[in-house]
Amino acid sequence: MTERASPQWYSAGWRNVREAGPRRLVVTAVLLLAALLLARYSWDLPGTDDAERALYDYRAYTLAEQVEQDERILMVTYTDQTLIALEKRSPLDRGMLADALANLDTMGAKAIGVDILFDQPQSEDAQLIETLRGMETPTLLAYTTFEANSLDMNYEQQQFLDRFIEQLEGTNVAPASVRMPSDQGVTRVWPDIDPGLPPLLGRAMLRAAGDPAVEQFDGYEGAIRFRLPGVYESEVAGEPDAHDIPIYTALTIDLFANPDIAAGLAPIVAGRYVIIGGDIVDYDRALTPFSSREDDWTREGSRSPRPPGMELHADTIAQMLDGARLSKPSSLALWALALLTVLAATVTALLELRGWRFVPVFLAQLAVFIGLPFFLHSRGVDTYGFPAVGPALGWIVAFTAVTSTARAATAVQRQFAEGALGKYLPQSIADEIIEHPELLRLHGEKREIFVLFSDLEGFTKMSHAIPPEMVAKLLNRYLEMLSDVILEHGGILDKFIGDAVVAFWGAPISRPDDGTRAARAGYAVYQAGERFREEVAAMDPDLPPIGVTRVGLHVGEAVVGNFGGENRIQYTALGDSMNTAARLESGNKTFRSTIMASAEFARRSGLDWWRPMGSVVLSGRASALDLAEPAPDFPEQDRQALADAVAMLGTDRERGVEAISAIAARYPHDTALQALQERSRNLNEDGAYVMGSK
Repeated sequence: MTERASPQWYSAGWRNVREAGPRRLVVTAVLLLAALLLARYSWDLPGTDDAERALYDYRAYTLAEQVEQDERILMVTYTDQTLIALEKRSPLDRGMLADALANLDTMGAKAIGVDILFDQPQSEDAQLIETLRGMETPTLLAYTTFEANSLDMNYEQQQFLDRFIEQLEGTNVAPASVRMPSDQGVTRVWPDIDPGLPPLLGRAMLRAAGDPAVEQFDGYEGAIRFRLPGVYESEVAGEPDAHDIPIYTALTIDLFANPDIAAGLAPIVAGRYVIIGGDIVDYDRALTPFSSREDDWTREGSRSPRPPGMELHADTIAQMLDGARLSKPSSLALWALALLTVLAATVTALLELRGWRFVPVFLAQLAVFIGLPFFLHSRGVDTYGFPAVGPALGWIVAFTAVTSTARAATAVQRQFAEGALGKYLPQSIADEIIEHPELLRLHGEKREIFVLFSDLEGFTKMSHAIPPEMVAKLLNRYLEMLSDVILEHGGILDKFIGDAVVAFWGAPISRPDDGTRAARAGYAVYQAGERFREEVAAMDPDLPPIGVTRVGLHVGEAVVGNFGGENRIQYTALGDSMNTAARLESGNKTFRSTIMASAEFARRSGLDWWRPMGSVVLSGRASALDLAEPAPDFPEQDRQALADAVAMLGTDRERGVEAISAIAARYPHDTALQALQERSRNLNEDGAYVMGSK
């Protein structure tokens, strides 16, 4: 059946959700809230946080810019080979550092940053302090505090560091923070601004050099813009291409400590930012977003999967010089994305898409959630903290919540519909109509149907002699018994008219054995009526006797469908076939039978238990109708003899009547045969008995 059309394409799904019941709606609301929070805070939730970071690292690597060697920055390093030559590993030799600084000071560097903590005394301290005090090039020394770096420094070390820095007041040397944050062991972002620490080493170097690029990064705490070395073709056949040349030029410190060699390096130093620190295997190494991808691009001599800390400072300097301040989405934008995720899942669930229609919608939305951070990252947006896995999982949670609620409501509705339809339709047809409701559209269509009309003899008269409560009880029991019979035989209960029952087969779904089902149902209805009579007699012997149940059966065309209006409709059949079945039922009184069918019905039933009962002209009809009565126990020999006798009425009426009389004489208690014998003597010129004639 149809319902009032709605311009809202999601109305059916929304109605299902609303009808799920308050408890289910509360659960759904809680799940939608959980989906919202998951989509918003997936970077902070156990389980999804690792996935978000892994996806961020993948974005950072796949979208990283590949660059030529950066000639603006020079790294002067202590290496493992340097330490071997000095026969001193820790702390780093300060005498060599003093010599290198003295030579670098004459080479025109923009600024020098020393990424080495002077947190304990050494014998070369006096030489180093003297050299630092004489520096003309702006020089920044590594600094941190015990509070900021308790794992690598104790209180006494900080005290020594502070005293060391104090000796350089009034010079071109100043402290700079070297604290780089670690997010689950990986450095991905700039450190937050700590009022207790001096500016970050890179910031301090640019500011000391008077470089305006630093101003754009005032207060910046976003992601570090990591880059990849350019890819160069391998010169060896069969070897893959690789990032063979590192981004930053790196020279060992011993080259600058030797004045003879250092003089020739001046062109490399001039105009660059110089960072001095250790590039040692087990000293001050860092993990970056690229570390997990080392097999894809690293080679010996290229950028290390665990670069030294000084290289991270070089990255921040390069980022500032390039003006690559990454814009960060606002918290409001992230909430909007989370809300959009839940809304998209809800709307998709309300669409109630099935099968292949759901797949492209789901994949398209999933691609948006996963692809949006990649798109933004490629456009210079800081996507550290931007949810990608969270929205995808939140969508699934929200979709599942709404879908399960709608399905729960649908299951209740289906159960109710099955129960309601099951009172009028056989279960198989009810199931098919629920799956394909278009079978019950508000319209009529011409169908060939098998019709059953039954009536209980004398019930109306009896109802006036007994209390109304008993009438209702008996009527309900009687209609229940007949309804069960019809539904068991696959029929459609059309209507009850008092104690009369109307049913049909062949619509809204037709089946090859509809005729057989209808015929067997007609006979079973009569038998159910007999059982009802026995029940009533056993219930109260004082009740008036119940009459027999009479049945009329016919097959023919009728207009079948939903009639009425959109607010109140009835599925029924209209047409002459319905009237004919009703007249056959009432004709049983004249035929002195209990079940009478049209001969066409009998032929189409596929059963062999019929015996012909002549032709009649029913009231209100002009043409004759051949009759047949079910008689399962009637001998086959007499059945054939009766068929021959009835056929003879059209060619030799006298002999036909004699033959029928002979058969009726053998069955003196067969009232239907006796009535046929009488009717045969009163036929019209066409060989048919006209109902109502004498």
